[in-house]
Amino acid sequence: MFYGWCDLPWWGNLVVLLILTQITIAAVTIYLHRCQAHRAVTLHPAISHFFRLWLWLTTGMSTKAWAAIHRKHHAKCETAEDPHSPQILSLATVLWQGAELYRKEAANPETLVRYGQGTPEDWMEKNVYRHSKTGIVIMLVVALFLFGVPGLSIWALQMAWIPFFAAGVVNGIGHFWGYRNFECPDAARNVCPLGIFIGGEELHNNHHTYPTSAKLSVKPWEFDIGWFYIRLFEIMGLAKAKRRPPEPALIPGKTQIDLDTLKAILINRFQVMARYSNKVLVPIFMQEKQKVQPTQAGLWNRVKILLIRETSLLDLSAKQRLAAFLADQKTIQLVYQFKERLQNLWSQSALTESDLLLALQKWCQEAEKTGIAGLNEFSAYLKSFTLKAA
Repeated sequence: MFYGWCDLPWWGNLVVLLILTQITIAAVTIYLHRCQAHRAVTLHPAISHFFRLWLWLTTGMSTKAWAAIHRKHHAKCETAEDPHSPQILSLATVLWQGAELYRKEAANPETLVRYGQGTPEDWMEKNVYRHSKTGIVIMLVVALFLFGVPGLSIWALQMAWIPFFAAGVVNGIGHFWGYRNFECPDAARNVCPLGIFIGGEELHNNHHTYPTSAKLSVKPWEFDIGWFYIRLFEIMGLAKAKRRPPEPALIPGKTQIDLDTLKAILINRFQVMARYSNKVLVPIFMQEKQKVQPTQAGLWNRVKILLIRETSLLDLSAKQRLAAFLADQKTIQLVYQFKERLQNLWSQSALTESDLLLALQKWCQEAEKTGIAGLNEFSAYLKSFTLKAA
C-alpha cells in the first residue's frame, strides 16, 4: 500500500476530510454566495484570492457562472426558467443531479452575460481559473502525495461534497422541506435552525426573504456559522458586511402614523406579516376551532396552513378549499381579509407614498372598529413603528 507524507489513522483522515470540506463550504457561502452573487459583504483581496484559488482546486467552479446561475435562480425562482427548482423539476432531480443542472446552465451564454455582471475578469480568471480540470488534477496529486491511497478517497469525497450538499441539499430540500419564518414569495424553507454543516445555507427561507443580507440567521435560536466567520474577518479587518436583516424599531405608545411609520413597516414587511399570522390570525383561528366537532379537526388543521401561506404559492384547488372554508367562518374570514389588505399595501407599486400612508391609516382605523382584540392590538403595534435614528 502506498503511504503518503502524512500517515494518519482512519479517524485522522476523516478529520482532514471534514476540515477540507468545511473550508470549501466557507468559500462557497462567503465568497461565491454572499460576496459575489449578492454583494452583501466585501472581502479583503487576500481572502478573495484565497477562496478563488481554493475553489479552483476543490470544485473547478467558475465565479461568474456560479454567481450568474444563482442570481437567475432568485430572479426566476420556482418558474420554468429557474435553473434548479424542485417545485418544477422534482426533488429527486435537484437532489441527485444538482451538479448536472449547474453545468447545463453554465453552458448558457445568455445567463452568463445577463446575470454575471461584476464578477472577476482579471488575468488569473482568464488564464488560470478558467482551466477548471487543471485545479482538480493538482488537488488529486497533492492529496495522493500527502495521504497516499486514502488521499484518493479524501479527494473524491471532497469533489462530491459541494455538488451534493450545496447544489443538491440546499437547492433541493431547501425548497421542499423545513420550516418558514417568513412567507417570502417562493417555496424556500429553513432546513435546520443550526446552520453549521453547510455554512449557514441551511437557513434558506431567511436568505430568500433577505437575499442581500450577509447574515442568514434571524431568530435568537438560529445560528449561521458563515456569519460567524464573517464577523471574525471583520474583527481582523479582512471583511465588511454591507447589510443585515432589518430589525423593527418601535416606540411603545406612539399613536401617530406618519411617513416614517410607513417606511419602517415597508422595510420590515416580512416580520410584520409573520407577526400578524402568529399573533392575530392563528390565535383567532384556534379560538374558533374549539367550537367545532372533534371530527372536523383534521380539516381545520389543513386549512390553517393555507391561511398562513403566501397567496401566490397556493394552487387553484387550495384557493377553492380556502374560500369554501372562509365562507362558513365569518370571523376568520374578516381577519384573513385584513391580512390580504395589509399585504397588498406593498404590492401597490403605482401608489404614491401619500396614497400608501392614507391606506395604512385607513387599515388601522377599520381594524380598531371591528371590536376584535387581536386586530386592535396589532393596529397599536403598527403605529409604534419608527425609523432608526441615523
